[in-house]
Amino acid sequence: MEYAEISLSVRALVEYAFSSGSLEPGFRSGAAMAEGTRIHQHIQKQYKEGDRKEVYLKTEIPYEDLLFIIDGRCDGLLVREDGSLMVEEIKSTAGPLDSAFEGREVHWAQALMYAYMITLEQELPSIEVKLTYVRRGSEEQHSLYRHVSREELTAFAMDTVARYAPYAELRVAHEGRREESIRGLGFPFAAYREGQRHFAAAVYKTAAEGVNLFAQAPTGIGKTMSTLFPAVKALGEGKLTAIFYLTAKTVTRFAAQEAVLLLIAGGLHLHAITLTAKEKACFREEGLCGKDGCPFAEGYYDRINEAVLDMLAHETLMTQEIIAGYARKHRVCPFEFSLDTAYACDMVICDYNYIYDPRISLKRLPEERKKKTVLLVDEAHNLVDRGREMYSASLTKAPFLALQRQYKTVNRSLAAAAKAVNAFFIALRKSCGEEGEGHWPDYPAELPQLLETFAAEAELELLSPPSALFGPDTEEAGGLLDTYYAVQGMLRTFKTYDERYITYAEVQRGDVALKLFNLDPSHLLQQMAKGFRSQILFSATLSPMSYYRDMIGAAEEDYSLNVPSPFHKEQWEVSVLPLSTRYRDRADSFLPLSDALGGMAARKGNYLVFFPSYAYLQNVLEVFTDKYPGAATLVQGSGMSEQEREEFLSSFRPDNPKTLLGFAVLGGIFSEGVDLPGDRLNGVMVVGVGLPQVGLERNLLRQYFQSQGKNGFDYAYVYPGMCKVQQAGGRLIRSEQDNGIIVLADDRFLQHPYLELLPEEWRDFIVIS
Repeated sequence: MEYAEISLSVRALVEYAFSSGSLEPGFRSGAAMAEGTRIHQHIQKQYKEGDRKEVYLKTEIPYEDLLFIIDGRCDGLLVREDGSLMVEEIKSTAGPLDSAFEGREVHWAQALMYAYMITLEQELPSIEVKLTYVRRGSEEQHSLYRHVSREELTAFAMDTVARYAPYAELRVAHEGRREESIRGLGFPFAAYREGQRHFAAAVYKTAAEGVNLFAQAPTGIGKTMSTLFPAVKALGEGKLTAIFYLTAKTVTRFAAQEAVLLLIAGGLHLHAITLTAKEKACFREEGLCGKDGCPFAEGYYDRINEAVLDMLAHETLMTQEIIAGYARKHRVCPFEFSLDTAYACDMVICDYNYIYDPRISLKRLPEERKKKTVLLVDEAHNLVDRGREMYSASLTKAPFLALQRQYKTVNRSLAAAAKAVNAFFIALRKSCGEEGEGHWPDYPAELPQLLETFAAEAELELLSPPSALFGPDTEEAGGLLDTYYAVQGMLRTFKTYDERYITYAEVQRGDVALKLFNLDPSHLLQQMAKGFRSQILFSATLSPMSYYRDMIGAAEEDYSLNVPSPFHKEQWEVSVLPLSTRYRDRADSFLPLSDALGGMAARKGNYLVFFPSYAYLQNVLEVFTDKYPGAATLVQGSGMSEQEREEFLSSFRPDNPKTLLGFAVLGGIFSEGVDLPGDRLNGVMVVGVGLPQVGLERNLLRQYFQSQGKNGFDYAYVYPGMCKVQQAGGRLIRSEQDNGIIVLADDRFLQHPYLELLPEEWRDFIVIS
């Protein structure tokens, strides 16, 4: 008989079959995992000669037409006084150990599965099983014992795989259908655009070889499908087991979903899911999840398996709306439900954080699965600053002073720990001197111990029942939790701190801020992506390529590809308005820019103008509306909701009765990933060369890269700025039928290095006199 093989770990098997109860609400200890490892090691050190620890076990269990291949490591295999064997499973717990506690079913299941594998391997008639609980933060232990026969263990093992079998059968049937659909899948468009087939072939080759690809491909070529289609083909041929489509912004997530729908319409059968941030997925805003307990968290593990099976059986692309519908139907938390389902999906569409951020990354992804997973990284130019953000950590003085006062009478140990950190910040403020800032190559040597002490006291307070003074939903309790997480972030960053970091402090409005600033994220980005088969990093703006290979961390064997534009130069009408937009000269530019916008708006159509700051935008807008009162304008607001963003973009209609001029911020939500084809957008003006605002962080970057033998000003200012310029201009030409005008308003566009960094198709410009 030919079996379908199902390979999984003991832990994954028993957690699926026996997990029960509720999601743990509120606080979760960041140190729990590290403490659990320490507890295991502490007990294992007590083993005597002949006892074994971390014993690798593997077995096969046939069940109907499935063959389960199960492996894992049992914590201990001990020799008893009479020479018989005993299996030990060790678990750590935060709560007190009650002598009446009989152990959680899922923990017993893990111990019993190891016991089954040993009795089978050594042909034992029976075996002793020991389940040991240790309370974290103390040496308190409680051990439970069972003596089990081989027959009982065999029945238990068969019952366990029977519980998993419906899910396994669904996966096997799905994989067969998926592979058949991929074999017959054709490219979803009538023809490839120029350069698109070459790009797709490079993606396939890179994924097959297990290396990385840095690809610059122009806006409008169809980058999403150029990467997704070959990855799906590689999936169907068994070269991959999963695809992660990583994005920096919601709008690119929607583009990925639309591409998946196109392939599904062409016959593809695939399980794809979009992960949405917890605060957006949660039902709390709808009044369905409140402070008195969430009905979607209570009993979550009793219902989750049925929910996952139901959704996988009936859906292919699982968006936020679809996930929410099944979450309501089965009364499970929509965010945790999406994460649990993601591990079963062929494709996951999500933010960069889920792979590259050590605080958020999907930690349950098995190493074997990662080895055959490709990461498609959209708008990869964003990964540089996002990486810096992920790997940096900061704290301010104010929360510690507030906590010192709040807990002075209710928790003196916590108040003392907060006071010690506050005292550190007082001394730090003095060391900043009259300049109000300072920077150092190393972090303060005394800080880790101060923060460790604070974190330990905060953890005890957060784990204890809420006091009458500070209930779980009070502002004070929330302040403690937020500060605890910020402290844990800094403690984690101490462990990665090396020569690629700098520590700086600033005194601002009476408060003091300390930051461990990651200058070069390339090493940590490499580390987080290390286990995956391949990364395809693509964008319209990976220029200069050497900069992005350097900053994201390319290996020598990784490929680079520059896909030429499929569009003709004649589709762009590019001009340069040679005025100064430097900060000191801005007031002199308001009127000339307004007149240039007036000239642009004289041609009926829809236009976008991008400014380097909101203040600059408002100044020019005021002058423009005074001089051209009849012009229809639309202004990007600060902190716009998704609905407001959609309304802004929907105003750019091809049939607008009069000219529309949209004012937006360079590098903001409308300058990247926005698609306005045809007459929805007829022209773009970019004001300035996009240089980031001069400040301490940018100057520290400049100094660091200069010391590394690079051009520090280019690395810190020019390359990030010109990336924003190219992205904004890229909104204009999206297809072979589009035509439009670009006005580059700054005299520096005529100078080195800005001129050389313009896309080739923009360089045939005229200078406005």
